[in-house]
Amino acid sequence: MSAEFPRASFWRRFASLIYDSLVVISLSMLTAILYFAAIQGLIGLDLIAQTEDPAALIQDSPLLYGIRSTLFVGVNIIFFVYFWTKSGQTIGMRAWRLKVQTRDGKLISWPQAVIRSVTALLGLGNLVVLVDFKNKRALQDYLSKTEVVALTKEENKRIYRSLN
Repeated sequence: MSAEFPRASFWRRFASLIYDSLVVISLSMLTAILYFAAIQGLIGLDLIAQTEDPAALIQDSPLLYGIRSTLFVGVNIIFFVYFWTKSGQTIGMRAWRLKVQTRDGKLISWPQAVIRSVTALLGLGNLVVLVDFKNKRALQDYLSKTEVVALTKEENKRIYRSLN
């Protein structure tokens, strides 16, 4: 356990997850717009057969549907991985003064962040915190060898200032 800061409670993690969900929804909407624009561009260049309904074309084509699904998952994983490895905080975590770190207080690595993101199970991994009274670690914390700590206002400001 981090000697400097206590581990985060379930409710702070949950509140942070709600904030980050809004960002993820926005990113997903932007990804959809860009994907549909790319499909329309390919149709305009006659690289894909023209259709009246590009959405139906995507749904009916296993290749286009697979690309879309992979793209959405990839964009969302990259969002979390980038922020966790850069500062240890996503936008929601910054608002709730949380930080993900290694057990010895360092920033997590890209492989740890990918494992953490995939094993979070859309946030359901945080339910483990409700029964892990002693350690307050989620499923993704155990599998990626990380922890989420609650920061003081001063430390949260210091991390934010160090990014500029």
